[in-house]
Amino acid sequence: MNVLITGGAGYIGSELSGFLLNSGHTVRVVDNLEYEPDSLLRYIGHDNFDFDKLDVRRKDILEKYIAEADVIIPLAALVGFPLCAERERDAIEVNYEINKWIAEIKRPEQILIYPCTNSGYGVSEDGSVCTEESPLNPVSLYGKTKVDAETVFKNTEGCCTLRLATVFGPSSRARTDLLVNNFVLKALREKVLVLYECEFMRNYVHIWDICRVFEFIIENWDQCSGETFNVGNDSINMNKLQLAQKIKEHIPVEIIKAEFTQDPDKRDYIVSSQKIFDLGFECKYDLDYGIKQLIKMYKLIDRPWYANY
Repeated sequence: MNVLITGGAGYIGSELSGFLLNSGHTVRVVDNLEYEPDSLLRYIGHDNFDFDKLDVRRKDILEKYIAEADVIIPLAALVGFPLCAERERDAIEVNYEINKWIAEIKRPEQILIYPCTNSGYGVSEDGSVCTEESPLNPVSLYGKTKVDAETVFKNTEGCCTLRLATVFGPSSRARTDLLVNNFVLKALREKVLVLYECEFMRNYVHIWDICRVFEFIIENWDQCSGETFNVGNDSINMNKLQLAQKIKEHIPVEIIKAEFTQDPDKRDYIVSSQKIFDLGFECKYDLDYGIKQLIKMYKLIDRPWYANY
């Protein structure tokens, strides 16, 4: 199939492109290359890969690429609450308004897989487990724009929406601001992890399992069209202290609980991905494996532009 990935040079897209190429798909990536100019270089020799440096707000060009695609994966976004708070207008335009326009012009027979986020759950009440039926209560502009776009796609024929857990693991466009990736880096370089509101819960998933789930959705489109799925590793629902202790099993690090300091990131939830597991998908990569990969990755990189702020 002809796959169009917007924002495909980013953390997930630069890995997903390779997974889809290896599965025999033709992949076109559009990205403005705001962060990482060389994350896709390994694919330039692949006959089924193409790239265009493009801001997704250039509708005149993007419309042509959308028309040619069998599968549309709109990854382009301003990701994370700090960046969205800093660039509010851009966040609304890229995360919501452009996706609304894509929904309006896509054909019903085209497959569209939209990556939303567990952030839409905000804070789960009384420690209850969030399923796809749980109410959404985003606590940041990032979460709100993603949830608003998800709502549009859920009401558009030929779409599937995925609520992704916090992703971890290596990528050629690394992200050191994501919690697991960030904690591993700090443990290695600072030898100390300072935890704010360490009881806050979060669900996690390895980046390669995210790539695998996109392939799974394409291959099982008849069962997935029109559906919403949580995508996380249910064995990695843990709080910050538990995450730090797991990292300490691999890296000598002092853990300090900051008792009187609040975390500006208020997300706190437990999430179940049982719905997609019931269709036959399963996560292959656990937290220990990801931590070992990250330790190796951080031996290779020491550059400042790996966060989204």
